[in-house]
Amino acid sequence: MTDEKKPSENPNEDYEIDTLTNERLLKDHEYDGIRELDNAPPAWFNLLFIVTIAFSILYLYILFVFKPAGLVQEKEFAREIARASAGMPDPAESLDIILLTDSRSIESGRQIYNNVCAVCHLVDGGGLVGPNLTDRYWVHGNTIEDLYRVVTEGIIEKGMIPYRDQLSPRQRMEVSSFILEWLVGTSPANPKEPEGELY
Repeated sequence: MTDEKKPSENPNEDYEIDTLTNERLLKDHEYDGIRELDNAPPAWFNLLFIVTIAFSILYLYILFVFKPAGLVQEKEFAREIARASAGMPDPAESLDIILLTDSRSIESGRQIYNNVCAVCHLVDGGGLVGPNLTDRYWVHGNTIEDLYRVVTEGIIEKGMIPYRDQLSPRQRMEVSSFILEWLVGTSPANPKEPEGELY
């Protein structure tokens, strides 16, 4: 006579019955006082699982067989680099730095100034961290070329960052023109003491 346990002839003997719901509970499936019900997953879940597998097989087939440009990252990267390069001017191309006086350029320069420069120079140009831009005293020169160079390269030791990467050449020329055409000679509410040389 062997000690081998025979499988139960009554399938219900492999389960216990919940006394409240009369649901079948799996034996030996208890964790932290919680007994697991023997519920089959719903049909929608099984269908979703099958659709997911089918989609992944189709996706991999399209990716590795047809290699579409929209799905291959190397092609997408090359396309974005080409698009960015097309919109950028040639670095070797010389830019004529001139004082812009038309109303559209001045208005654009005003918006750039208010968004970028007014934090350090105040909206009226009177100066805060940066120098007063309304008087005739200039630290780094008072021509459009001087101002354009300062905006482009910044003055790191004075705390002004370069705006070469944030503003286009046209925008740097517009904001420089706005300062020279509209701010210089105005009377700010609380002007900072003059700095630099008188021009």
